Amino acid sequence: MDRTILHCDCNSYFASVECISRPELKTVPMAVCGDPESRHGIILAKNELAKRYGIQTAETIWQAKRKCPQLTLVAPHHDLYEQVSDQINQIYGQYTDLLEPFSIDESWLDVTGTLHQFGSGQEIADELRKRVREEIGITISVGVSFNKIYAKLGSDYKKPDATTCITRENYQDILWPLPAQDMMFVGTTTAQRLAHMGIETIGDIAKAGRDQLRLILGRSGETIWEYAAGEDRSLVRRTDETEPPKSIGNSITFPHDLVGRQEICAGLLALCDQVGSRLRKHGLYSATVQIQIKDPFLTTISRQQKLAAPTNVTREIYEAALAIADKSWSMSSPVRLLSVTAASLSDCCAEQMTLIDDTTEEKLKSAKLDRAMDSIRSRFGKDSISYARLMKKPKE
Repeated sequence: MDRTILHCDCNSYFASVECISRPELKTVPMAVCGDPESRHGIILAKNELAKRYGIQTAETIWQAKRKCPQLTLVAPHHDLYEQVSDQINQIYGQYTDLLEPFSIDESWLDVTGTLHQFGSGQEIADELRKRVREEIGITISVGVSFNKIYAKLGSDYKKPDATTCITRENYQDILWPLPAQDMMFVGTTTAQRLAHMGIETIGDIAKAGRDQLRLILGRSGETIWEYAAGEDRSLVRRTDETEPPKSIGNSITFPHDLVGRQEICAGLLALCDQVGSRLRKHGLYSATVQIQIKDPFLTTISRQQKLAAPTNVTREIYEAALAIADKSWSMSSPVRLLSVTAASLSDCCAEQMTLIDDTTEEKLKSAKLDRAMDSIRSRFGKDSISYARLMKKPKE
């Protein structure tokens, strides 16, 4: 028996949420964007009026303004987006406990076991669209199918505020003519490699066969073939069954280039502070630290170092990151981007404790400091406490 799976995708999510709190934005072309003064000045989301001007997500603000000089720009409010996302998923959860958020604005629902209670997949999808529109104030598009991948392709097929049913009878007519790049995990480079082989549509991927795709792309080619051919059998996980992260990282593209060891050290410490905090939040320990450095000319290096023992102590992560930077980068060279990632994660610290020496005592002090900072931030906000070297100097 086939499953009935829904993929619910909020339309222009960030922009839609902003329009809830500021209804006047519904009547003008508007976009949510990063800080126009920084290199993160890109479009994150736009409303339907802005779309009519050809404005696209991820293009720069100046490009968008050239298309629509009267475009209203709004700063993002991520806490509000998380809050509304939780409210929407609470509605979804009233129809099934097999609910797997895919991102802040997308979720899969397996309603196979509740069809007798709520009706067909299309009926549930239409009811969800109506409820989210009336109770939350935004629209969603829903794909209904017999597997997760086809359900997601269905939610992308028609927007906004639409239900698309992909069945065993119609999937070849609806999905197979679509460009190969519409398939999950087929990026620009993969699409180009496929095009060189004459594979340009999702149908071409399916017809190429598992073996040929494996020869072209390796194991990922086999997965892409399964997706295109409708052979995806992955389960919809409950929210509490989500797989733990395989790595935890943060990056910053700086508004101004970092110059000199002091500024680079401050940038690394800020990132290590964030990474360490996230590790402790998940109860995880890292055995490998990775860093990436990019200069203004886009020259990039990526390096990693194994640790003597797994850790989630900010100071130890920072010392490892700084050691990599000292070994791999000239501290007199300007830095545009820094990235720090904790990898090789586990849920236990396997370090064997010996007699308390100076090093062990210092580690215990650092761990205690981390716990104190985590506690203060949980009560008063993430910006309530920081390292002295990261505090901004007052304007003179």
